[in-house]
Amino acid sequence: MGAATSDAPRAWRTVLEHIEQQLLDGALRPGDRLPGERALSAELGVGRSSAREALRVLEVLGLIRTAAGSGPNSGAIIIATPGGGMSALMRLQVAASGFPVADIVRTRLILESSVAGDLADAAPAADLSAADLLLDAMDSPDLAPTEFLALDAAFHLALAEASGNQVITATMAGLRSGIEGYALEGVSAIADWSATSTRLRTEHRGIVEAIRAADAATARSRTHDHISGYYAETFPPSSPSGPSAPTATPSPASTTPESPA
Repeated sequence: MGAATSDAPRAWRTVLEHIEQQLLDGALRPGDRLPGERALSAELGVGRSSAREALRVLEVLGLIRTAAGSGPNSGAIIIATPGGGMSALMRLQVAASGFPVADIVRTRLILESSVAGDLADAAPAADLSAADLLLDAMDSPDLAPTEFLALDAAFHLALAEASGNQVITATMAGLRSGIEGYALEGVSAIADWSATSTRLRTEHRGIVEAIRAADAATARSRTHDHISGYYAETFPPSSPSGPSAPTATPSPASTTPESPA
């Protein structure tokens, strides 16, 4: 029996698209303050965690700055308007859920394999503390598939952020809705979620281990196999999105177990 899914983790897109549209329309300008998480969640009918995730993506895109606390300077303030390429990236975020899954996967293979290799080659070593925290959070045995996959998506974005490449980070943030969408859709095809989530945890840690070992080839191959392996498991060739599915490329450097096809 496949694991059950929920639309709840997708609710953050409602918040993101609401704020993005106001920015694109000029209703929000630099210096304006956004409503707090509680107000946004009440206005749009979503959970506070969804509002928080949308604000995080906007901060990654360089459009807002958040400050902790409860005083007049707390909360999120608009620091830039989306013009030129940034406007295009924001529109990419809105459109990504309609892209062919195989195209999203191929784009991930190119971008994220490159990120993993660059992180392994970085000198001084990149700060992976945010990724480590997400790995630890994914070890919780009480996570529902939707919660696990939300953390999974955040882990991959954290690696992009650690690379310091603002274009790749913004592009990954822009594709976030499409990535999370196909990952959630695929859960229904998984017969044993416990086994799959255990494998994904092992693969995540294997990627980070290769990065810390400064083994760029292994970091790239493990990232490639991890992304294409989940796609092969959840979108088999007989499915509508499956015939053009990217496949994992075996590599002597990779010690991550091969994912089921």
